[in-house]
Amino acid sequence: MKYLPAFALALAMAHGGASAADIVEEKLGWHTSAELGAINTSGNTTGTTVTGKIDARQELEEWSNEYIATGFFKEDRFKDGDQWRSKKSAERFSVAAKAAYKLVDDQEKLFVLGSHVEDQFGAFTRYSTVGVGHSTRWYESPSKTLDVELGPGYINRVRANGDEESGLTVRGAASMRWKISPTASFAQVLSMESGAGNVHSVAETSLSTKINSTMQMKAAFSARNDSSVPVDKKNTDTQTSVTLVYSF
Repeated sequence: MKYLPAFALALAMAHGGASAADIVEEKLGWHTSAELGAINTSGNTTGTTVTGKIDARQELEEWSNEYIATGFFKEDRFKDGDQWRSKKSAERFSVAAKAAYKLVDDQEKLFVLGSHVEDQFGAFTRYSTVGVGHSTRWYESPSKTLDVELGPGYINRVRANGDEESGLTVRGAASMRWKISPTASFAQVLSMESGAGNVHSVAETSLSTKINSTMQMKAAFSARNDSSVPVDKKNTDTQTSVTLVYSF
């Protein structure tokens, strides 16, 4: 898969030298961010693209919880004779929740998660997952962290041709974060589910720069890959985005 070299590069950087910037441990309570990006074109090419995400994390004494909602929408406008018409070319929404119980070491956790994706134009129009597992911090320096998860799961999905499938899976995930400077940070996130006749992978590489204490500019590249798709669908969907992120 094309995005795996980027993940390997991220792992290599995680074992590099630390910068002067420190990674600050999350305080107890809520930590929420909302990001939004939009592109509107006119002239020879006319259309609108909107992408957004809400990420809410809750740190408790014994639990670490996370709730994520994302959306992506694209509409193209074209001229049909003397009239302008609109055609939707992308629409994807997803929600996910994870509850992790902290063990003796706060970086060792047992978790349960669930996610649901609706993708009108994807290889799978619906993709639901539940799973459990263990997460641990493999590496930590003053500026870098690498967290890894592994565990079993269960999926239910509907292909674009209408076929419904379900079964057991094995899920693995890794998250690398690098605080390059007090105002810039890099992140690489990868998850993979194998089982039920398909390998489903999602990866995102992002670079964020602080504008002020609550606002950031984020550039990201993400890729979704399925090893088994209907004959008229591609295996990989990619998205490049630039968004504003507001933290509160």
